[in-house]
Amino acid sequence: MKMNPLLWLPLVSILLCDCGSVPPPAAPSPAPTEQSKSNVIEIAPDSPKLRQIQVSEVKLEELPTDEFTAPGKIELNPNRVSKVLLPVAGRISEVLVRFGDPVRKDQTLLLLESPEAESAASTNLQAEGDVAQAASTLHKVQTDLERIQDLFKGDAIAKKEMIAAEIAVAQAKTAQKQFQNLFEQSKVRLELLGLKPGAFRQKIAVRAPLSGKITEITVVAGEFRNDLNAAVLTIADLSTVWVSADVPESSIRLVQVGERFDVTLAAFPLEVLRSRVARISDSVDPQTRAIKVWAELANPSGRFRPEMFGEVRHIESLHRVPAVPATAVVQAQQRSIVYRELAKGKFEATEVELGKRSGNLIPVVRGINPGDRVVVSGAMLLRGY
Repeated sequence: MKMNPLLWLPLVSILLCDCGSVPPPAAPSPAPTEQSKSNVIEIAPDSPKLRQIQVSEVKLEELPTDEFTAPGKIELNPNRVSKVLLPVAGRISEVLVRFGDPVRKDQTLLLLESPEAESAASTNLQAEGDVAQAASTLHKVQTDLERIQDLFKGDAIAKKEMIAAEIAVAQAKTAQKQFQNLFEQSKVRLELLGLKPGAFRQKIAVRAPLSGKITEITVVAGEFRNDLNAAVLTIADLSTVWVSADVPESSIRLVQVGERFDVTLAAFPLEVLRSRVARISDSVDPQTRAIKVWAELANPSGRFRPEMFGEVRHIESLHRVPAVPATAVVQAQQRSIVYRELAKGKFEATEVELGKRSGNLIPVVRGINPGDRVVVSGAMLLRGY
């Protein structure tokens, strides 16, 4: 059965209308408020992120060309420590100082009773008597020689008698000189013991060899001591102390005697103290691969006490370079980036080459110049753009 051609006309018209229709155009999307073009980032003025970003100008700063830090510890200055020994064996009569007392040079520390004091006084008296006797003998033989010479001139005696008299005078002079030397030695002995000549039952006063503080006492009154190599007291002059530090082997080339160390102690963290290198060890510690260095630190008020811990810092030299705070640098794919402000809300991610960090500052070798304005706080907010 054939379809009427008139019936095809509506169907063809419908198909032609559906195939030729064009969809209505899509509505335009709103413009973004934050966008990124290349390495330039723009943030809308009303964005809350912009208020969290701080910008500062890059300035020239004096930073060290090379430096190191090392842990340090306060020690006694070994050149200002004295171990007090007894001059002779004897009984401790009285101890006149206590542990921790400040003492002055030549101050009496203790009194000692010793047979050596009596022996020294007796020897001195004996030597003095011998000198007097030798002088009398010399006077006599000189008088005899003068008389014999007169007789010899008158041919009253033989020449051998005059020669014998001359020999007697020479012997008397030698004896007098020997006795005089012994007498001087006995006086020196008395002076070393602090005793007066011609007196007995004297006590020996042991005196301080330097000013400082008593840091150790190992004797009490009534003891008898005959070991002259054992210290009875220790005195330390704390007007200067040493700071010992273990300097890494790789940094010891930067250290010379007389150079400055900056010292910070845990007890006084806000103070930077200046010291001078006094000695450098001659060997390397095989365990730590460090070299011991001692620096002298002035301590006039006695605040710095042995065994205090701290840190030493040594700067080789200073130079002026552009520098930024450490918070300005962002690490991205093994690159160092800072965000330079081009205009308000417009920033450029700039790759930079950095030097060695010093404190909170990092020197910039290449990439930005003094006067550029960079993000110093909130740089991480820009990293995702």
